[in-house]
Amino acid sequence: MPLPETRGTSYLARLRRLPARQLAMLGALALAVVAANIRQPFPEIAPLQHIPTVILLLAAPVLLDRFPLTDRSVLALTAFFLLHTLAGRYTYSNVPYDDWARALTGHDISRTFGVARNEFDRLVHFSFGLLWVGPFAGLVRRHAGMSPKAAIWMAFLFVGAISALYEIFEWLLTMTVSPDLAADYNGQQGDPWDSQKDMAMAIVGAATASVSLWWRRERR
Repeated sequence: MPLPETRGTSYLARLRRLPARQLAMLGALALAVVAANIRQPFPEIAPLQHIPTVILLLAAPVLLDRFPLTDRSVLALTAFFLLHTLAGRYTYSNVPYDDWARALTGHDISRTFGVARNEFDRLVHFSFGLLWVGPFAGLVRRHAGMSPKAAIWMAFLFVGAISALYEIFEWLLTMTVSPDLAADYNGQQGDPWDSQKDMAMAIVGAATASVSLWWRRERR
């Protein structure tokens, strides 16, 4: 099967044009996806979690060639997808961070902070807002000609919109697949307000990043 081509530039040529640091980041993410599926503990759910990341990795050379990003922006996006890949291995709801904390410190996080559910999904939603605002703001500044203020505001709105669309996607998934599969993928853990809390965490992360970008810009 021939490799995809766009505007006469081959896929391999686009891949070779990537900066070495960005290529290394994409390679690290690809290795993480492979590692996350070795002896996968939840094989029924794993494809739903990891296939979107694989598709994005395959599209990354074309996207980064057409819409270049700084190394810092690619690092932020890679960090987010590494968190998602880790969470996807354990279907979010079963990330054993308490076991890891006990092994390192002798104490578990849930008991220390008095939480009854696995909160790793909240961390990833917060990280979505925190880590996507900068890259998106830089993208629209460079390719849409927006002012710095407008770019930050647009990035904040982008996070809110994508968070809402993702929660709608999860709802549609529950309507089309088996209830057990949907429950495992959604990771509500019995919380009827899970969707609203996930969106709130993303917005808090986006607000944190937006204020930080604004403050740094004002200082300069």
